[in-house]
Amino acid sequence: MTSTALPNPAPNWRQPLSATARRVAKAAAFVAFLAPGLGPAAQAAPGIRLEDDRGTTVELQGPARRIVSLMPSLTETVCALDACDRLVGIDRHANWPASVKGLPQVGGIDDANIERIVALKPDLVLLRPRSRAAEPLERLGLKVLALDAKTHADMRRVMETVARATGRPGAGEAFWRKLDAGLDAARARVPAGWQGRRVYFEVHGGMAAASESSFIGETLARLGLGNAVPGTLGPFPKMSPEFVVRANPDVLMVSALGEISAMAGRPGWSAMSAIQRGRVCSFASARFDLMMRPGPRLDEAADAIVACLASLGDGKP
Repeated sequence: MTSTALPNPAPNWRQPLSATARRVAKAAAFVAFLAPGLGPAAQAAPGIRLEDDRGTTVELQGPARRIVSLMPSLTETVCALDACDRLVGIDRHANWPASVKGLPQVGGIDDANIERIVALKPDLVLLRPRSRAAEPLERLGLKVLALDAKTHADMRRVMETVARATGRPGAGEAFWRKLDAGLDAARARVPAGWQGRRVYFEVHGGMAAASESSFIGETLARLGLGNAVPGTLGPFPKMSPEFVVRANPDVLMVSALGEISAMAGRPGWSAMSAIQRGRVCSFASARFDLMMRPGPRLDEAADAIVACLASLGDGKP
């Protein structure tokens, strides 16, 4: 569904401050005209108190009913908690569940359209802590909850925070227990020969990899797999082809967008046993998307990894 464009485009964050200030002032007029109940006076009565990942306390008058989400994983979390009908706007990359594709799109993490968000009259905006949209939205009186999930523990906390924001305390914990059980079930299906085998999980088109300290690395560990990239390098470090050759992983996991033949053409890679033996898990774009999102489909990501390993054989040397 195509959204009707508003008279003024989103602020250009590279403009001089005075220009941005003028646009924020115009957006303030939208707030006054379209959503007067969202101003400071409406914030006085405490209801649901939440602390976000900036350390900011956010008070809602009641369960959020009109939510704009600027992160695909947060959109998915809202829907997994049976609150999909409360979404009134999403970022351009959200694509699951299918029902959200018809919602108005309001940009992304770096170019959120402030005026369009205001026009949707949300009582809560979900975004990441480093989103540039947070400050101008708060200046306009909108409620902003900044959440980020870098680990499994973060995912559990974020789910429960969103559940509380929608008036369903405990639902996030219950959903996490379901995911946790799904990870255990997936591990039980990993062929014995693959236990302890080292994985190189490639991201960002081959420029980086998921290390032991990333949420993807945690998923691999839960499945009993090793990781060719140590966590000391950071969650998603940039990698050189030479590093991978020296690490000589037992299996490569990549997006289907990258051709396996092209990987073999990287310096020294043709000599790696994973390339020579065809031990490469190549995931279609939609499947790779869900594996890269720290959200409620974590168990599906684990299932996809297990299914690919099973297709490659018993994992024995």
